[in-house]
Amino acid sequence: MTSHPAPSRRTVAKGALLGAAAVLLGASSAGAAQGPPALRLPAPTGPHPVGLRTFVLTDPSRPDPWVPGAREVMISVLYPARTVRGFPRVPQLTPAEAKGFAELAPLVRPGLPAGGVDWGAVLTHGHRDAPPLPGRRPVLLSTPGGGDSRTLGTTLAEDLASHGRIVVLVDHPGDASQVELPGGMRWTVLTGPPDPATFRTMIDTRVADLRLVVDRLGDLPLAPVMDRSRIGVYGHSAGGTAAVHALAGDDRISAGVDLEGYLDLDPELVAGLARPLLLFRTDGFEGAARIESSWAGVRARRVVLRRAGHWIFSDYAHLVPQLQAAGLVDAGVRAALVGAGDTRRATAVVRHGVRSFFDRRLQGAPAPPRSASQ
Repeated sequence: MTSHPAPSRRTVAKGALLGAAAVLLGASSAGAAQGPPALRLPAPTGPHPVGLRTFVLTDPSRPDPWVPGAREVMISVLYPARTVRGFPRVPQLTPAEAKGFAELAPLVRPGLPAGGVDWGAVLTHGHRDAPPLPGRRPVLLSTPGGGDSRTLGTTLAEDLASHGRIVVLVDHPGDASQVELPGGMRWTVLTGPPDPATFRTMIDTRVADLRLVVDRLGDLPLAPVMDRSRIGVYGHSAGGTAAVHALAGDDRISAGVDLEGYLDLDPELVAGLARPLLLFRTDGFEGAARIESSWAGVRARRVVLRRAGHWIFSDYAHLVPQLQAAGLVDAGVRAALVGAGDTRRATAVVRHGVRSFFDRRLQGAPAPPRSASQ
C-alpha cells in the first residue's frame, strides 16, 4: 500500500485537550453530586465464559505516522474459556486510561458528561488470563471507530467469543482517544472530523496495523487455539473503512463486516472486491447520503437499523442510555449518539447478524457444549 506522510495538522498536545476538558468540568451537571452511576455492559449470550488477554505488538520496520519511533499496537484477545474460576473480570479501561477518558470524553464525543462518571468501574465479562477452551477456532479482527479505543467494541466481541469465536480487538494509537502502552499513555490526534489527509493516514495506518496482527497471530500464546485458515475482519466507522480495505488487500482474510464506514476512499479497490461482505448502517447518521453513495455498486448484503445513531455499533449503545437515566445526558444527546430507539434490540440485531454471517462465510463449526466449570 502506498505510504502517505502524516498531515501537517497533526498531534494535538495532551495539555491542550485536558485544559479544554478542565473548563468543561467546571460546568458539569448536577447529577455528578449524586455520585457516579454504576455503568454495566450487557452479558454475552453464548454458552461459553470469556477469557481475555492483552498484548503489545511492535513493528520495528514501520515508523509511527503520528509520533517518532517504531509503530506499536495494543490488542486484546477474547476467547471461549475452559473455566473462569479464580480469574477476575477485566475493567473496560485501565486506571490511567479511565482517568484520561474522563477528561477527554466530552471532547471526543460531544454531549458526554464532563464529570460524574467512574469510567474505571465499568467491568467487561472477560476474565483475565483464563485458560482457553480446547479446539481450533476462527479468528475475527475488530477495528474501532475513529477516536475510539478498542475497548469500546467489547459488547460485540464478548458475544462472538461466548459463541466459540476468537476476537482480536485492535487499538490504533494516535487516532484512538487514549491507549496505555508499555512506555506510557498515547492520546488522540483528532479534535473533530478528520480532514482528507488525516483520514488517509488513519486508514493506511489501520490497514497496516491489521496486517501486523495477522502476521503475528502465530507468535501469540493463544496460537494453538486459533484457526488461521479462517480469518474475518469487522470494524465500525473508520474501522469499517479499514476492515474493507484490509479484506480487499490481504488474501489471508476471507470475509468482512463494515459497520457504517465510508467506502469512497479507494473506489476501484472496493469495486473489485469479490470476497463476502456485510454492510450495516443506521437511519440516523448524518453521513447517510455519503454512505449510500460510497456503497453504490458494492456487492454485499445491507442491513439498516431504524431509529439508531452512528455509535449504536459501539458500547455507547448501552452506556449512553444509562447516563441518560442518571440525568447526565439528555434525550437530544442520546439521539445524536445512539438514536432514540431500543438500543437493546439494535444490539441483538447486530450481534446475530455479524455472528451468523461469519458462521456461514468462515464455515464455522457448531460450538462445543458449555463448559461445566465457570
